[in-house]
Amino acid sequence: MAEGLARKIFGAAVEIQSAGSDPSGKVHPLAIQVMKEMGIDISVHRSKSWEELPPQFFIGLNYVITLCAEEICPVIAVKAEKLNWGMPDPAAGDLERDRLEAFRKTRDAIHTRLLEFRRSQ
Repeated sequence: MAEGLARKIFGAAVEIQSAGSDPSGKVHPLAIQVMKEMGIDISVHRSKSWEELPPQFFIGLNYVITLCAEEICPVIAVKAEKLNWGMPDPAAGDLERDRLEAFRKTRDAIHTRLLEFRRSQ
């Protein structure tokens, strides 16, 4: 969700990559659903490890924004400024309607943080 939101907010002027420490290779269907509610299609995205990102991406990297809260945050040895916006895992709920609401809350929280971040630049 963060990658889709960041690409929408920052456009092509900024290179955006998303990766994690324990990727499944898939995007959760509820993430796809709540992003479609905002007109953003992430159905072709996949979760990936930061180790899959091209080495040249790290050379000019200015910021690393992590969203990990209860899961393990990857440690990337780069000079980029690191920001942790810890967010609970929206897939952790027991009932699908609870998870759907959790995905919406997480999407909205990431969206708000990205807009604030853009304004601060």
